Amino acid sequence: MGSLSSLNRYFARYKGKLLLGILFILFSNMATVYVPLLLRDGIDALRSNTDYETIIRYAIMIVAASAIGGVFRFSIRETIIVMSWQIEYDLRHDFWAHIQRLSARFFSNNSTGNIMAHATNDIKAVRSFVGPAVMYSIDTVTRFAMVIIIITSINTPLTIYALLPLPLLSFFVYKLSKKIHKRFTKIQEKFSDITTKAQESFSGIRVIKSYVREESEIDLFKKMSSEYLNLNMHKVKIQALFMPILFLITGTSIIIIIWIGGSMVINNVLTLGELIAFAAYLGLLIWPVIAIGWVLNLIQQGSASMKRIKRIWDEYVEIDDHRKTKFSINDIKGDISFRNVSFKYKDDGEEVLKNINIDIPRGKTLAVIGHTGVGKSSLVNLVPRLYDVTGGEILIDGNNIKDFPLRVLRKNIGMVPQETFLFSDTLKNNILFGVDKPGDEIIERVSKISQLHKDVENFSKGYETILGERGITLSGGQKQRTCLARALAIDPKILILDDSFSAVDTHTEEDILLSLKEFMKERTSLIISHRISTVKDADKIIVLDKGSIAEEGTHDELIAKDGIYAELHYKQLLEEELKELN
Repeated sequence: MGSLSSLNRYFARYKGKLLLGILFILFSNMATVYVPLLLRDGIDALRSNTDYETIIRYAIMIVAASAIGGVFRFSIRETIIVMSWQIEYDLRHDFWAHIQRLSARFFSNNSTGNIMAHATNDIKAVRSFVGPAVMYSIDTVTRFAMVIIIITSINTPLTIYALLPLPLLSFFVYKLSKKIHKRFTKIQEKFSDITTKAQESFSGIRVIKSYVREESEIDLFKKMSSEYLNLNMHKVKIQALFMPILFLITGTSIIIIIWIGGSMVINNVLTLGELIAFAAYLGLLIWPVIAIGWVLNLIQQGSASMKRIKRIWDEYVEIDDHRKTKFSINDIKGDISFRNVSFKYKDDGEEVLKNINIDIPRGKTLAVIGHTGVGKSSLVNLVPRLYDVTGGEILIDGNNIKDFPLRVLRKNIGMVPQETFLFSDTLKNNILFGVDKPGDEIIERVSKISQLHKDVENFSKGYETILGERGITLSGGQKQRTCLARALAIDPKILILDDSFSAVDTHTEEDILLSLKEFMKERTSLIISHRISTVKDADKIIVLDKGSIAEEGTHDELIAKDGIYAELHYKQLLEEELKELN
């Protein structure tokens, strides 16, 4: 239950509504428990005076008390239940904001489906605790207390007899609640697995169809759904015990009242009106007793879900502004220096980069080349702090990048990642995604540089064309050029191209590089590529091998060294010659 204490700060935000709701619960129960007293007095009055005036008077009073109780019952929902929806909104907002601040490392270690399950199912379960569980907990306690006080004042021995079966209820509720908590935790974990599988299948539907794996995917999803069903059925079987046990215990109490209370009426120890009032009060106790089981069920589910959400909240935001951040910095010029930079993805893992030392003056282009898996992408991911260095430091304009306000750093870096990603939105909105003050002139300018504009002219809706999920309606080359246009639209001081022309033909690539040369004057560029044609005109080229700089220099200098770069160059020349022959 300790995880639910994390909600205290949310209750504090809406303490006014919560306190008002508690008052409404008190007033509603006061009106409700007054009805059996009116019933008692009315029946006893009729025994001595059976006139219509007495009947009408007590009938009007009973209806009025019930109506007042109903109005306050409605007000309870307008305060506490509305508060629960507002807390759910705050929870979801805070959860989303926290997720956005987490580093790339977190997303590498957690599936999208699992995060989605936390943001939907778990938060919904917590809301059920915040609203109905809190409301009925207070309602149950206050009504139970009022009824016990009143029936004790009517007849104490009969009250004791009526309450004798109730300790058994506490025992069963305690045992069953523990089992429900364990079951619900497993159910939520399995729901995360199903969500992950669904998300992956939808994203990879073209691969599934290409390899004719539809039946296999259906069978696998059916198996997972069956496991989810079985876990839910186990929970339902436990929950199903609640109601029979509750009705058995409350039914036993009613039998005791009729038996012993009837004897008291016969012996004139109790009036008929008091016995009927006593039975009515016991009827009022049935819902609170039943609500105990339902509320404890909601509390157990809310506790299990809050524990899962808290696990995400407890994730350390490793890349963020800190007390040494220089908030006076609001711009970047573009001089970059790597000083003995080392990096590894896990504390106990292998070093991906080792003692990297590079200087990239403002307005110059650095190209990074090398075989697959040597750390090229890892190197450029360190500049916008998608990951932080584990050794050494990176300087921009003489300042450690960790001292820059994170927003300032990233707003000045345009990055085109190796894996293109486009949103299910218009082409225009995708290009202007990072722009604070969008304008049509920006779109046309950056689209011409990325050689996308001529393609868009052939689209029926131009830049208002809606792209499918992940830009499925565009070709591979068009996706890459759209991502490049998006990076250029923010007017970056540093541009990072991570193998961004792999799907573009060499002729278009040359046109893009020529346009970029003009655009990137006085700006710094970092280019990763497997193609020599992409990097040959860079001011400086480094060749990475096993995480270290194996070679560096200009294109001509590296060819003269006859090393890794020269080998890659000759292989690509040979491939081009073979293509021409074919």
